[in-house]
Amino acid sequence: MELPTPQDLRERRTTLELTQSELADAAEVSQPLIARIEGGDVDPRLSTLRRIVNALQEAEGEVVRSRDLMNETVISVAPDDAVREAVELMEEEAYSQLPVLQNGVPVGSISQGDVVHAGENVGDHPVSEVMSESFPTVAPSATVDEVRNLLDHYKAVMVTDGGETVGIITEADIAAHLS
Repeated sequence: MELPTPQDLRERRTTLELTQSELADAAEVSQPLIARIEGGDVDPRLSTLRRIVNALQEAEGEVVRSRDLMNETVISVAPDDAVREAVELMEEEAYSQLPVLQNGVPVGSISQGDVVHAGENVGDHPVSEVMSESFPTVAPSATVDEVRNLLDHYKAVMVTDGGETVGIITEADIAAHLS
């Protein structure tokens, strides 16, 4: 990955007809910092450069956010639901796992594998006894790259706003968006 030079940043900004102040506002940095970076007077921290590049990409319409990818309908179970009910819901919806939500807040996940590993006669037990850790959460503004990184390690990503679940993203959602 090649990092943009100060000249690259200035050219991109001017091509998009953004002022330094507008870019600074979008990147949540100060206008004098943008001027110093473009002038080559200061080397920004990587996190600052990332915010500036993201703001430029957003202005170009290139950034896909989790709010653009998520399914707003989240099929889930509660920790107090019977395991049997979770299995029936997974079969009915053709899902291999479900998030476990308590009052809209992710508290765990349950998969067919969790049920199998729990052993026999767990159907009447509460989901909380066999569930696994919760899927990771992101804000609606998280980028598709952030979501992809999480999906490399998890089956799904929950989108939360103020702690409350507003959507869910799986690899199938990203594939559908790309196609």
